[in-house]
Parts: sequence; structure tokens; C-alpha cells
Amino acid sequence: MTLMDLTAVELGQAIRKGEVTPTEAVQQGLDCIRRSQEDNPAYITVTEELALKRAKEWEQQRPEHPLSGVPAGIKDNLCTKGIKTTCASRMLAEFVAPYDATVVERFTAGGGILLGKQNLDEFAMGATGETSWFGTVKNPWDSARTAGGSSSGSAAAVAEGSCWYALASDTGGSIRQPSAFCGVTGMKPTYGSVSRYGLIAHASSLDQIGPIARTAEDCAAVLDLIRGQDPRDSTTVPLSGPPLLEQLTGVVTGLRVGVPAAALESVSEGVRRGILETAEVLRARGAVVEECELPLAKEAVAAYYILSSAQASSNLARYDGVKYGWRDKTAVTEEQLYTRSRSQGFGAEVQRRILMGTFVLSAEHYHAGYEQARKAQAQVRQAWNQCLERYDLLLMPVTGGAAPVLGRSVAEPLALYWEDVFTVGANLTGLPAISIPCTPDAEGLPLGVQLIGRAFADGTVLNAAYAVQQDTPYHRRRPGEGKVK
Repeated sequence: MTLMDLTAVELGQAIRKGEVTPTEAVQQGLDCIRRSQEDNPAYITVTEELALKRAKEWEQQRPEHPLSGVPAGIKDNLCTKGIKTTCASRMLAEFVAPYDATVVERFTAGGGILLGKQNLDEFAMGATGETSWFGTVKNPWDSARTAGGSSSGSAAAVAEGSCWYALASDTGGSIRQPSAFCGVTGMKPTYGSVSRYGLIAHASSLDQIGPIARTAEDCAAVLDLIRGQDPRDSTTVPLSGPPLLEQLTGVVTGLRVGVPAAALESVSEGVRRGILETAEVLRARGAVVEECELPLAKEAVAAYYILSSAQASSNLARYDGVKYGWRDKTAVTEEQLYTRSRSQGFGAEVQRRILMGTFVLSAEHYHAGYEQARKAQAQVRQAWNQCLERYDLLLMPVTGGAAPVLGRSVAEPLALYWEDVFTVGANLTGLPAISIPCTPDAEGLPLGVQLIGRAFADGTVLNAAYAVQQDTPYHRRRPGEGKVK
């Protein structure tokens, strides 16, 4: 067994016991990056010198946390002081943030070691990893397929073993979907439990920062490190109760789990098999699992894209070529400066969403567009919360099948948007949701299932996922195993 076979928590334990040093772990991570980066650009910036320096500092200071000394990556839409934060866009290709995001501060204070900033769909807009200015991220299981998105680099890096966990963001499934495609575990925590200060916004009311790692236990440890109220983010709230790691008992006796019946009708046989197998594991551990109705799935997708595009249009208005970011140097007039800088600085998908957002916010379409989407969001929230009054958890697909072939989804953007039908609901409602690997498809490609819980019941979600992973081997699979190339 190599260090790359260890989970983040297992590596942290080995470091504390003196069985391995942070420097040795960093070197293994950097070696893996060197082997894979040319063919699969999971990282935009590799912080080799900083990582080795922090590893040496750790050996002197030894911060007390389960993940102290464990190397990790950070999605490149989280600000890191003195290090490029590009959002995978030409617009910010040379931008160096003057401050750290709150989660980065807490990561560093807890002894985290940064290996690099990870690739993503441009400004976190996309679901395949193909819209990045810095190159397409490929799936480590099959290089002809997408890694998912928008946290493509983070999920691919954890899967390939170049880092033990990553800090990423989830606006409509951007943590959970690539985690499912790459065979790793990804958690979107309850909105308001983790500070968004320093996250370059896509859609402010939907964005949430969370971990991608090998296991639910790793995710719990990461969230214990980064979550909590932050005076710089007014949407965060005080949290109570024991640390999430302490809530991982594996006991789910009496837990009520609902499986939306309609979801099983619109997925591949592999995903359906994964849902049923996960249900049986929970049932064998004493949970009560039954089919349920969860309405408004299609309405949720439509509402999500209207709201997220509207907020993206507003958030990205600041990139005008004046203060920072890409600037067209041939412009003579102010109008030319704005138009050319934004046209050259933003990619096609970002421009598409800006135009869609501007359209629904216009005076002629505001009431029929944005206002109706807000009403639909309220209806989705009410329906989901009513369902969760009966059930402690919902067990759902993350995606309809395995990762698609590169190029196919980008050529059909509207079809791509509908792929988010299982993930956007948790963002519209602010509920916690985790993606865990399940039985692979017939080709050996990873698939994932999703557990969604009540607001601020993140511990319940994580404990159920932990229980499943005690009785299934799929989170231990690595690229190269099985039938896929």
C-alpha cells in the first residue's frame, strides 16, 4: 500500500504517529502531478515551493487537527493571497488575490498544505470541465470522457491521487456531479454553514463551499476544519452540536429514507442498481427505506438556470477591463473597451449565461422570468421540506449515467443543463447533500448516489454515507481497476 491508497484521515493518523512526514506526503503528491499534468491539466497553478515550505513548518509547529500535515488542493475560484486565482478564465488569467478566503485561512491554520490551485469550468459555469481557458480536464478513469464540472480538476485530482482532498464549490451540483463521475466522495453542506467570503461568486444565493475527498469520513474532517460563522459573510449562522467526525457512528437504526420513485425511471440501469443496492445496505443496518414522491424536478431545473444566470450576469458585471482583469489594449472609446474586453475575456458558455441573465433581468422580462423563478424556488423549497418532514434523508441519483464522452455535451448546451435535474434542488433549497460512489456500470466506469438531508442536519447525512461506506468497497476503487482503460 502506498500513501496514495490512504484516505485523508488515515494519512493524518500516520503523520501524527510519526510513520510518515508531511514532506514525504507532499513529494508523493507532486510526483503524481508531474506524471499526469501534461496529459490532464487538473491543476492551473502548482505551489511546489510553498508546499514544501509549509511541510517543514508543520514539523516545527504541529497544529492539532485530524488533517494537519495532509496535502490538498483548492479550486481556483477561491482567493489565495499571493497566488493566482484565475477562475479558469482568460479574464483573470494573471489575477493575484490580495487576501485569503475564509476557508483558506482556516485550512492553513489547521495545518493544511496547499499543493496547488485546481482547474474548473470557467467561472464555475459548466458541467464537463471543458470550458476552462487552461485546457480540458479529462476523467482519470477514461481519458475520452469528461471529469464532470464545474469542480473538474478537484475531483480528477482526488481520483488520480495527486491530493488527498480538495476545497471546491457547488452552485448546482458542481461538487457532487464530478465526484460521481470520478468515483470519489463530495459534499455540499447546508447553505450558511460555511463562509463564502473569498469565493469568486457565480450565483451568490446558491454557491456553497465544500469538500471532495475519498470518503464521508474525510469530508466530515474537512468540514470540521472550515465551517462555522464568519462576520465577513452575513449568510453564515452559529453552529451547535459536536464535531461532525464525532457524529460518525455508523448507526442508522430507525432512520427514515425516501427514494423518489420518478427518479428511478429516468436513469441508466447502472444508476438504478446503485440506488437499490445502497437502499439495501441502509435497510440491513436498520433504516426504514421506502419509495416517495418528490415533485417539481423539471421546475427546479428551469428556476435554477434563470436564477443562477441572473445572478451571474450581475456578479460578472465588475469585469469590464478597467480596474483588473483582461483588457483590450486596442480600444479607443469607452464602449470599445467594455465590449472588446468582455468579448475577449469571457468564453462562450460564460457569455451565454450573461446574456440569458441580462435577458431575464430586463424590464420587459423580469416579471415573467426572474420573478417567476423565485416563486418556483419557493415552491420547490416548500415541497422538499414537506417531504423531509416525513423522511430524515432522501436517496437519489446524482446523474443519469456515467461520464459522457468529451465534446458531446458542449455541443448540446440545453441538453447539458437538463443533466442537473438531480442536483440543483439541494442548491435551490440550501439543503446538505453528499455524493458517494456506488457499484460501477458495465464498463467499470464510476457512478454515484446522493443523500440529501434536512437543513443543518449535515451530521445525519455524513453518518448515513459513512454507514454505507462501511459495507461497500466502491470508495476504495482507483483508476486502472476494472474494465475501463
